Amino acid sequence: MKRILLRSGKSPYDVLSVEEALHRDVIATNSGNLIFSDAAHKILQTPDTEVVSNGIGTDVTAAARINEEYDAFVVPLANAFRPSFEARLKRLTRLISKLRIPVVVLGVGAQTGVNYDPSRLKPMERSVREFCAAVLERSASIGVRGEFTEQYLRDMGFRDVEVIGCPSMFLYGAELDVRKRVPALTAESRIAVNGSHSAVQKQGLDRIIGRTHACYPNLRFIGQNLSDARQLHWRDLSDPNSLVTAMPTHPDHPMYREDKVRVYVDPVTWIDDLRGFDFSFGSRIHGNIAALLAGTPATVLCGDSRTLELCRYFEIPHRRLDEAAKDPRAADPARLYEEADLGGLVGNHRERFDRFTGFLEKNGLRNTFTHGDGGAAFEKRMRSLSFPPGIRPWNDTDLASLSSRFGWLHSQVSELTQANAKLRKELARSRKEQGALPAPATSVYRRARRVVGRPLRRALQSGKQ
Repeated sequence: MKRILLRSGKSPYDVLSVEEALHRDVIATNSGNLIFSDAAHKILQTPDTEVVSNGIGTDVTAAARINEEYDAFVVPLANAFRPSFEARLKRLTRLISKLRIPVVVLGVGAQTGVNYDPSRLKPMERSVREFCAAVLERSASIGVRGEFTEQYLRDMGFRDVEVIGCPSMFLYGAELDVRKRVPALTAESRIAVNGSHSAVQKQGLDRIIGRTHACYPNLRFIGQNLSDARQLHWRDLSDPNSLVTAMPTHPDHPMYREDKVRVYVDPVTWIDDLRGFDFSFGSRIHGNIAALLAGTPATVLCGDSRTLELCRYFEIPHRRLDEAAKDPRAADPARLYEEADLGGLVGNHRERFDRFTGFLEKNGLRNTFTHGDGGAAFEKRMRSLSFPPGIRPWNDTDLASLSSRFGWLHSQVSELTQANAKLRKELARSRKEQGALPAPATSVYRRARRVVGRPLRRALQSGKQ
């Protein structure tokens, strides 16, 4: 049995409560990460291959254990070549440099503007070079998201670079059934919209969402950030993102009050819910890929290179966000739906899938569609599990809406109480052995209790307003 270690927030089979998922941040701040990591897990799982999730955190000291226990380390990545990710990229490079097993990168991307100008990435060029060099010492080639990242690495002198897109698009293998189920959208159509805080705050997406909300009563916004999820579930406004009140996940937004917002901590429920929609659009690439996987047409409003190069590669209907924001009527869902050409997306999908599986084989990896059951066992197991539904806005004050939250907080306080008692015993034993030590100004228990209770207090205060 071959064992593959997969970099992912959690295994697709892990069923966590909403509270636990948010507490552990298994989405690595963005639920879109789970769509491509779950897809990679399914694709790589064959009768003779076990796939194990190692979490998103990078533990360099685990290198010896990884070398001993696994046959390959597979790293699905998104826009990892960006300044805000550089520190994590360096840690990942340090870990990879200590590994003796193959290391395969799936779909890494560089992030800049839609003009593909790489100048903002110049300060981190050394980190990117060291990462790619470490990977290519342990694999035949490196898989990138699209044309911009390919050229970016080739300009650095790397030749073993292949455009493979993102594994999320191959969740169902060579099959991609996306079609327009209605001839045209009407005011009663079910429409999903998505977007990032920066697109809402700085790129004009707020105007597009506002106009769509006014014209389509069955509109739903689907957020992806951890801060979005915490605002919905806890009404937690401690994150800097809470300053963006034009975001529908903010408690002050009318869509929040109308229960027209969701965030998902499991791709399976996300995709399932989108099967019931007529159309999806917005600036989130994986928010719209989730719709395409559900068979629902989608148009991406591209605000940067990471979304634009993926749309171009997969032939996903798209428009530049800066152009659409100039006249929100140009981004009317009915118009986008009418203009969306799905021919290349669907018609050329098999060719892209064959290129993807060829990349895997070149790097010594088997896939379930060629060497297994096509993912049947994976899907059967997933359907046997009961995942939590999408997180809804916390607009209720009844006991039922409070019970799960109070229960989880109570369990956290109990665990902290036990941990505090253990620490007190260890401290007392240490004092006897080494002499008296000054007592901490505030006990670990009291400090932890304040942290745990803070979200609940905010929620209760918000409910009184």
